[in-house]
Amino acid sequence: MIVFLVAFSLIILTCLFLNKISGKIGVPALLLFLLLGMVIKVSETSMGDNIYWVIRDICTVALIFIMFYGGFGTRWLSAKPVVRDSALLATLGVLLTASLTGLFCHFALKWGWVESFLMGSVISSTDAASVFSILRSKRLGLRNNTAPLIEVESGSNDPMSYMLTAVMISVLSGTASAGNIVWTIFAQMIFGAACGLIIGQAALLSLRRLRFSSSGNLTLFILAVAVISYAFPSLIGGNGYLSAYIVGIILGNNDFPDRKPMINFFDGLTGLMQIFIFFMLGLLANPADLTKAILPAIMIFLFLTFVARPLAVGSILGPAGGFRKYSLKQTALVSFVGLRGAASIVFSLLILTGSVQPGNDIFSIVFCIVLISIALQGSLIPYAARKLDMIDKDTDVMKTFSDYNENEELHFGHFIINDKSAWKDLSIKEMALPPGFLLAMLIRDGEQIIPDGHTVLRSGDEVVFCARSYQEKSDMILYEHPLPPNSKWEGHILREYPKDEDSIVLMIRRGEEVIIPKGHTILESGDVLVIMRRENIK
Repeated sequence: MIVFLVAFSLIILTCLFLNKISGKIGVPALLLFLLLGMVIKVSETSMGDNIYWVIRDICTVALIFIMFYGGFGTRWLSAKPVVRDSALLATLGVLLTASLTGLFCHFALKWGWVESFLMGSVISSTDAASVFSILRSKRLGLRNNTAPLIEVESGSNDPMSYMLTAVMISVLSGTASAGNIVWTIFAQMIFGAACGLIIGQAALLSLRRLRFSSSGNLTLFILAVAVISYAFPSLIGGNGYLSAYIVGIILGNNDFPDRKPMINFFDGLTGLMQIFIFFMLGLLANPADLTKAILPAIMIFLFLTFVARPLAVGSILGPAGGFRKYSLKQTALVSFVGLRGAASIVFSLLILTGSVQPGNDIFSIVFCIVLISIALQGSLIPYAARKLDMIDKDTDVMKTFSDYNENEELHFGHFIINDKSAWKDLSIKEMALPPGFLLAMLIRDGEQIIPDGHTVLRSGDEVVFCARSYQEKSDMILYEHPLPPNSKWEGHILREYPKDEDSIVLMIRRGEEVIIPKGHTILESGDVLVIMRRENIK
């Protein structure tokens, strides 16, 4: 057990280290996680065929949170104008991509019909987490609402791919009939969407009425909601991934206490889930099988990237689909951004753990396609956006994510006017206030006053002010330094107290009193100095 925990910790630390250096060496982090899994590979003889079941179940759980965050991190205000177009890409676009890829596998690779369309179904969706990561890290502001279009499409097209895969697996195993297929499609879409709406609204109502004792309890509640949003519809035949995505959209775009910190938490959790998925899938990769699969994988990837995906996107967003507002360049970029990722490999595991196996090694072929897609497409997306002249430097891509604030965050502070204050007996319009600094309210003799330019400050007034908060806080560290009894600094003024060049004493706690100090503030034994130090973080 101890050996397992040590190994688990080292793997996580190694993955985080690889994530840190991936940008410097020009290799996508997810590719490094896959390669790490292949290096540490667990041999099939040590766990037998159970390794496929174990890793499939672990990856399924991880994919729940990735789907949930796909909705939770999408800003509905930005997505609303393109939601119809994205929905068509996520449903009809996936179906067309799967069909065209299936036809290619049958006629070019000489596969059987069922096997060909099974391959098309598995590989037909795009990877939301990778798309989100590239847009965020590269700050790719794109013209004409392109960013929210591809974000919503990539976040919502996995359910369709999963449904097609499930249908084709049932056909492969011989358990499908026309009636069963129709019912499966109906139940997957209707039950999945209905459960998502009901669970999302119920969770939102609970979040607004309940008050959790700590942020940790709130986190546990939302984690439980994410899991049940997948599990309950799956139990009754619905599409759990669709439900999780809808619940994520509802919770991520409505206000409740401590919502924004939850976005940061799920952003980190999703990154960790991606590490788990790609690392564990790397454990399953067999170099000999990958060598055999590389040629058909390259052929399918080229057809998928340059024929199937462009035709599917073009038929929907182009003039033939009635969307004349999308230019050829915009359509081409949306097509190229269709990265293949974790979901496709996880869906291929459903085939490995099925009762009937196809004649071709679909898992290894999908694995190779994802490797190529991440390594090539992922790296070339910024280049393609520049070449197609789709980058808009005046557009902030962060506006398309739900942790974006329309207005800069404001912080409130207060101070008391005394007889020695330079602002005593001055009207607000006579005061030289710093830019971005506003006197929001006065408290005078217990009465709250909203001031204007003619309001005169009096001794004893408590002034409440607001200013823009400083957002980039990663380079600041706060720490406390208590002065012990009989300290040699007792009786000295603050400016005599030694401190680093890049630090400042922000506050002094003296018993129950809180003091905002000045250079001539006299120090006393027992004072607790709250010091801010700037760190040069690279």
